[in-house]
Amino acid sequence: MSFQPEHELHKRRFGRNLGLGLVLAAFVAIVFGMTMVKLTRGGLGPKPATQEAGQ
Repeated sequence: MSFQPEHELHKRRFGRNLGLGLVLAAFVAIVFGMTMVKLTRGGLGPKPATQEAGQ
């Protein structure tokens, strides 16, 4: 029993899927990195109250 050779369409589809997967992984990495930076710098907590002049 022999396997049929892969069609040219499948090779092109694999290339596009691989490219899209890499772009998606890069986007997830950027969002994760930004989230970690914001959390470590305390960007999600309440802002400290500022005193207005004259009070």
